[in-house]
Amino acid sequence: MIEQFGNIFRIPELRKKVLITLGLIALCRVGVYIPIPGIDTTVLKSYFQQFTQTGVGQLLGLVDMFAGGALTSGAIFGLGVMPYISASIIFQLLVGVIPYLERLQKEGEAGRKKINQYTRLATVGLCLFQAFVMTRTLYTVEFNGMPVIPVYLQGIGFQMMAALLLTTGTMTLMWIGEQIEEHGIGSGISIVIMVGIIERLPWAFSQVLQSFTFSVTPAEHQIGIVKLLVLLGMFLAIVGGVVYITQGQRRIPVQQAKHTRGRKVYGGQRHFLPLRVNQAGVMPIIFAQSLLIFPAAIMQGIQVRFDPGSFGYWITSRLSEVLQGGVIYVILYVLLITFFLLFLDCYSV
Repeated sequence: MIEQFGNIFRIPELRKKVLITLGLIALCRVGVYIPIPGIDTTVLKSYFQQFTQTGVGQLLGLVDMFAGGALTSGAIFGLGVMPYISASIIFQLLVGVIPYLERLQKEGEAGRKKINQYTRLATVGLCLFQAFVMTRTLYTVEFNGMPVIPVYLQGIGFQMMAALLLTTGTMTLMWIGEQIEEHGIGSGISIVIMVGIIERLPWAFSQVLQSFTFSVTPAEHQIGIVKLLVLLGMFLAIVGGVVYITQGQRRIPVQQAKHTRGRKVYGGQRHFLPLRVNQAGVMPIIFAQSLLIFPAAIMQGIQVRFDPGSFGYWITSRLSEVLQGGVIYVILYVLLITFFLLFLDCYSV
């Protein structure tokens, strides 16, 4: 492994790809620290820390996880790449339904480029819609009587400005992902999502260290040596299990037929067809999460239009809670993962 890692710096082409990938990853983190003008980031962060268990807090927290903390900072990358993933899901499903898209898919590279153009246009529409809903939801967020967005700024003008900035941020992330895939290493969109998620690791490690004590019998809110070793063991076991399942494959034997030409016999070699155990990877989980965000966001956008105590406010709040947690949420989550797992497996074959 050390030798392979050293080859990165010995092979010029590979070194160039790695450096481009690292530079683009750094670029996708820059937008996390550029806030939208008018948003009080101090109030927003305080709200996230205190009210993560509320309906609005859970919805924003879920979006913030995929955005790599950009939503907590009120940044222009607040929507992340989820609108692009949602658009990709829609067109992958429509390919098997609409004959025109099916013909484009069969045309090869030119047809796929056309579908990608439609996906980008759909991404813009989804970004604008989600940005309007998200901004409208932020109107209701306040901490100690201080709103996230001042009342004098709330209006259609601020929503259009915020929607434009958030859409630009998502399209920039989409472009970064495509550049990583074309000029760098690996799947660009997956790397952008991964960077946003592992951004929380330093904060999580700092929280563990703050609660750590060398005592064998720690207090209730402390982490002792035994518990720390158990956490490290579970972390390594989960990472190892994920790698093992991802690399696992079933080898289907393929026997090549023999044929004779003159006095020589050709063929007869034995090969195998590798079928991966997890052909779809992590994409079914990401697809399911992105689709479950949509209904909850719509309910939150509708809820703010009703007065507290009214029947409309009550029904939308109940639906919002159902779509963000509980038994129904888990059932829908499992069903969506199963559906996309089967769909992507059949699509790849």
